Amino acid sequence: MSYNKERYHTLKQTAYYILFGVWYVASLLPMWFWHAVSSFVSVILFYVVRYRREVVHENIESSFPDMSPRKRWMIERRFYTHFSDLLFESVKYFSISKWNLKRRMKFKGVELLEESFRKGRSCGVFLGHYGNWEWISSMPLWIDPKLCTCAQLYHSLENYVTDQLVLYTRRRWGGVNITMDKSIKYLVQYRNEGKPVLVGFIADQAPFWDNIYFWSDFLHHETPWFTGAERIMQKLDMDVYYLDVRRVKRGYYVAEYKRITTEPKNQEQFWITDQYAKMLEHTIMRAPSYWLWSHRRWKRTKEEWLKITHGGIKPKS
Repeated sequence: MSYNKERYHTLKQTAYYILFGVWYVASLLPMWFWHAVSSFVSVILFYVVRYRREVVHENIESSFPDMSPRKRWMIERRFYTHFSDLLFESVKYFSISKWNLKRRMKFKGVELLEESFRKGRSCGVFLGHYGNWEWISSMPLWIDPKLCTCAQLYHSLENYVTDQLVLYTRRRWGGVNITMDKSIKYLVQYRNEGKPVLVGFIADQAPFWDNIYFWSDFLHHETPWFTGAERIMQKLDMDVYYLDVRRVKRGYYVAEYKRITTEPKNQEQFWITDQYAKMLEHTIMRAPSYWLWSHRRWKRTKEEWLKITHGGIKPKS
């Protein structure tokens, strides 16, 4: 049994090194090349493979009921171009230079964070699956490492090789990756050591039934929200920010930090999450094509939730 486990681990490591080499060599190709490939692939995804077309179409149609079918179709088509860009920009991210990355992924409002850190306070940042969220892990390039530790919470991927490759890119610029199940442990440890930390929370996915506590009107839907990020920020008394992302042009993004509160413990329950939901909605409405429409964000309805919580009905997956 021990021999089989050791052999399996060796095979996984070998697969990782092989794919790492392939990915790295591919990433050396210029961005214009990958965007050209992306333009072709987006057509295939949209017209041939039809990757999650029904989900994307339904999400956009229900989110913009007053918009003309033509305009909704344009959002849909541009989403696939952007989605394809994300895939290939992630490949380029594997070896992109510091100079090139700082041209393409800029941050504003960093002085607000620095103000918090100089007071010895940690900061929690809400963001969504908008723009190029993978490039957000380049934040350590924009702040003095003596002021804080930059961290991101993540769920481990089932595939070991893919998981390790993603972790490599996310920690390439000095960021720390913390699994969700160990988040409190590590954040408390940083606090006890007197080390301010900047940690990002992507909280715009559909929570499981037993994690639903708060609903709000979001893009014409009754929408459930993860509230764990708010609880962590309140428990650790972190300054709370929202990261407003804009796509300037293809392959170029600007992310601006906007302060939500410096007194999270004094806010009413779910007020912080509600502010995040409103700010994210504003970001999406400004340029809808750059949100992750292929995610089944509204697969859980409030009607079902009420039946489950008050009627004792067993929830669906």
